[in-house]
Amino acid sequence: MSPKWSGLASSTRASGVNPAAVFNYPEGAVKPDIIEVAAGLVFRNGKLLITRRHATAHQGGLWEFPGGKREPDESFEDCLCRELREELGIEVAVGELVESIHHDYPDKSVHLKFFRCRWLAHEPSPIGCDALAWVTAFELAQYAFPAADARLLAKLRATPALWD
Repeated sequence: MSPKWSGLASSTRASGVNPAAVFNYPEGAVKPDIIEVAAGLVFRNGKLLITRRHATAHQGGLWEFPGGKREPDESFEDCLCRELREELGIEVAVGELVESIHHDYPDKSVHLKFFRCRWLAHEPSPIGCDALAWVTAFELAQYAFPAADARLLAKLRATPALWD
């Protein structure tokens, strides 16, 4: 399997499905590389930390769960610690994987892994993002998120235990 397919959700690989068959690209079309992203679900006092993307970024102006692109040979967990330190100035302990999502945008494909994080130190500051907010499950609906986050948003709204 080529390295470009290595970021597909483990469920696809585990099922024995050829990752190339998951996509409906025309024969001979250039397939986009998959961008691997680690994102954190940082809860505090019944609220979840979200950040707004810079207007000039891909999906600019939309809200997201903080994190970023995984570097080669970096674990998703190490990536998440690095990204939260760089973007928000916070230290976290990365916990369990809550959701793994593959999403195809017209111009790129992303594989996102969302981890529950325990906030350890420093108050978040919007260093690498446009803004940040602490929101409740009810308030999530008031914020616009990228299409890739839809399944996770539904899970967050439907699973109160995640907010404990």
